[in-house]
Amino acid sequence: MKFFQNKFTKTLTCALASLTLVGCATFSQDGGFEGVKKVSTAHIKQEIVWTKSEAEQKVVDDRVSELLKTPLNADSAVQLALLNNKDLQASFYKLGISEADVVQAGRLPNPKFSMFYARNNGDYKIEQALTFNIFSLITIPKLLEIERSNFERTKQSVALDVLNLAYETRLAYFNAVAANERLSYSEQVKESAEASAELARRMVKAGNWNALERATEQSFYVEAIVDYFNAKNQKTSAHEALSRLVALPVEQLSLEKRLPDLPQTIDKLNDYEETAFEQRLDLQAMRLETQALAKQLGLTKTTRFINVLEIGPARVLEGRRGDPYKKGVDISFELPLFDWGGAKVAHAEATYMQAVNRTAQLAINAQSEIREAYSRYKTNYDLAKHYRDEIVPLRKKVLQENQLRYNGMLISPFELFANARAQVQSVNSYIATLNEFWLEQTTLEMSLIGRASKEGK
Repeated sequence: MKFFQNKFTKTLTCALASLTLVGCATFSQDGGFEGVKKVSTAHIKQEIVWTKSEAEQKVVDDRVSELLKTPLNADSAVQLALLNNKDLQASFYKLGISEADVVQAGRLPNPKFSMFYARNNGDYKIEQALTFNIFSLITIPKLLEIERSNFERTKQSVALDVLNLAYETRLAYFNAVAANERLSYSEQVKESAEASAELARRMVKAGNWNALERATEQSFYVEAIVDYFNAKNQKTSAHEALSRLVALPVEQLSLEKRLPDLPQTIDKLNDYEETAFEQRLDLQAMRLETQALAKQLGLTKTTRFINVLEIGPARVLEGRRGDPYKKGVDISFELPLFDWGGAKVAHAEATYMQAVNRTAQLAINAQSEIREAYSRYKTNYDLAKHYRDEIVPLRKKVLQENQLRYNGMLISPFELFANARAQVQSVNSYIATLNEFWLEQTTLEMSLIGRASKEGK
């Protein structure tokens, strides 16, 4: 018994010393939110708010109302989503869950009280024991370290949720504005084709045209109607996609009339690759996960032999009710007769190596994603620039020349209508390529931060 008491005293002293060094885990004032803000504001200029009270929600509602007073641009649309999206608010509560795990890992387990009572013809047997899981004192510092690492990883994950929402909203905004422009130009083409078809009908009625010529013009008109209705559907889908992200009805959203102009120059690939691995949040999160698994592997090796160890004072009464109690120490633990913990260690080691290889592959994928995103970004820039500088001006010049010829009665109105439609179609194509450029630029920027979601594309 003296041996157990000495071992208990030494173990308890060491465990309490380690607890003193680690310190007690308590809830922070911000719940880890400041860490998320710090990471997100390094990549975007919009603010984020975790609304946990009615007063905070009132401030957010006022800010949303203020943003809706003027037509939204890409930046204000992102700000609107970051303030109003409920999925993002739900993500913020991951912080609360993870921090609660940290605090719980640092809490001492409750002691256990057990009692046995028996009586026979005035003889009693009463056993009382107060036990405490002493083994938990040894493992608390390691568990606390693991949960703190998981908490840091959760902060990275939530920050990535913020940036993904900003990315998806920016894509949805560009798609919505482009859809507005496409619908406007599709309506112009429809009106031009309608005028041409009506003129053809009158020409046939006057006997100046045959049925084939009229059918040709009529076909342009019916195809223009199809394009117009398709453009209406695209506008509805694009606006509803943006509406879901900002969590507001389409009717409340007023957007700018045109997409931003094409920039004069673009950056080189080296400018993006140099900072890629410093900024990729998914890589940082995987590194934290791997570190946590390494610590967990160390914990598994420590606890492979003893699963439960409880120790505490005990006393026993045997005999008459007034007899004195017999005092001692109650110790219980599992004996490793069948399971020596080798399988647990092998499981932890395999899990760790799995995470190491996944992290390595993620780094390889990140490089490829950046190169691919840059190639698409540059190609769409060159294509949009070609439309802006070559095709659209050329179509406009052809239309102007044919307008002069039509005024001089050198060409028919049908030729003028056809040239007008071609000019409008070239502008429509430029809008599509310009929109694609802004989508690819947004995707490139997101590829420097983490794996981009494809919902907005």
